Amino acid sequence: MLCSDAKLPQALYGAKIIREAEASFIASGEVSLVELIERAGQAAFDLLTQQQRLGAPIAVFAGYGNNGADAYICATLLLEAGCEVRLYAFDRAEMGEGISHAKSDYIAAGGQILEDLNKVLDGAGVIVEGLLGTGFHGEVKADFVEVIEAINHHDAWTLALDIPSGICADTGAGKLAIQADATVTFGAMKQGLLTGYARHCVGQLWFADIGLMPFLPETNSFNIAFRQSKLGLPIRAKNSHKGACGKVTVVGGDSGMAGAPRMAAESCLRSGAGLVAVISRPQHLPVINFGRPELMFCGCELVDMEVYQRLGWADVLLIGPGLGKYDWGYNLFKAVGLSDRPCVMDADALNFLSQDPYRQENWVLTPHSGEAARLLGVSVEVIEQDRFDAAAQLQKKYGGVVVLKGAGTLIHDGNLCHVAPVGNPGLASGGSGDVLGGIIAALMAQGMSNMDAASAGVVVHGVAADMAAKEGERGMLACDLFPYIRLLVDRI
Repeated sequence: MLCSDAKLPQALYGAKIIREAEASFIASGEVSLVELIERAGQAAFDLLTQQQRLGAPIAVFAGYGNNGADAYICATLLLEAGCEVRLYAFDRAEMGEGISHAKSDYIAAGGQILEDLNKVLDGAGVIVEGLLGTGFHGEVKADFVEVIEAINHHDAWTLALDIPSGICADTGAGKLAIQADATVTFGAMKQGLLTGYARHCVGQLWFADIGLMPFLPETNSFNIAFRQSKLGLPIRAKNSHKGACGKVTVVGGDSGMAGAPRMAAESCLRSGAGLVAVISRPQHLPVINFGRPELMFCGCELVDMEVYQRLGWADVLLIGPGLGKYDWGYNLFKAVGLSDRPCVMDADALNFLSQDPYRQENWVLTPHSGEAARLLGVSVEVIEQDRFDAAAQLQKKYGGVVVLKGAGTLIHDGNLCHVAPVGNPGLASGGSGDVLGGIIAALMAQGMSNMDAASAGVVVHGVAADMAAKEGERGMLACDLFPYIRLLVDRI
């Protein structure tokens, strides 16, 4: 059975757990290793058939592990279907049972193994690659580099088997990897397919059920990309009033940065918050209220009783958008730290937190990789090497809920890890994070738990961006999301 998009399994697993499940499946006597590989190869062939990719010459690339065995099986089926198949393979002295069987079947079917890479690729309309698989981690070995680069420079439609070669199945990290048009993963969803560099390489993701799922254990990692209608926003009573629909105070906007709190505050309103106030520099009043008179404003030069009253008035605080790096912003950061209100902490507030760290349970932290690196005292490269571990370490150190933003955002509460492979490169523009913070704060203020609000907020933000991007990713602005946010929050 093949499925994609909203029908993908939500449960996510690491490679070790999947290998153990495969071993248990085989040990049960229900299937042999060879039969398991044959199911995977058949699924790849079925996808090629479904996608109508059998007409052009097909270049198949096989490594020397079970991923290569999948490629051999698929190549054999393609030969039997009358396709022109050109297979390039990596061999080693000791070959496992699965690939030895698959290779023998391919040769018995009349298949040939070509040694000239250029001849394999010349005129190919489809590429099927099964080079490295889920056992890969670290650096791509030199003998594979030339092949991966050649595939990536070719214009043929490319299908990756199980995972694009060069991507780590556990983390999604990679430096050189196959950039596929589609990936068909077998048996279980690998968590690394949904985040990090993998998001650039996977293409359309397909899942093939080969019978493994009953042998998989419970997991604490889930794909929530298609759960926006099940994330738990309380139904609004017919006799609701503005004070009962959530009050949010947005704190930020040092000199010259009025736009950030304005976008965050409007995002709160568009996400259903009943009342929203902004604490910012007094000179920012015209910018904050122009075109959005629904926002309340508190001008702040010094943290005084009026500021504390506005903080205490709110159900939820959002601090960070445009907060700046100087005393004005730091004093507000300290004032918010004295409050007992749930809080979303973003942007410059996270930079202050990295300098003055403490732990709290009733907040949501929303760092991107650079901010996460500062919070943990490591490099951005370390964060991107294992985003799952980085999110867990951030939550362990700072508490609450951590939203590690990026391609395939992670939401971690110390127990569950939600992965949201939503959004697009159009979000790589100023203000996108401010809008996300506003959505999360508004959902918290309307009664959602911090984890549910963070998860739903990320999904709404990303899906809104995907809807806005239908008019083009390049040049998309953060404010372009507002009409779609309003539509989406009614669905959760």
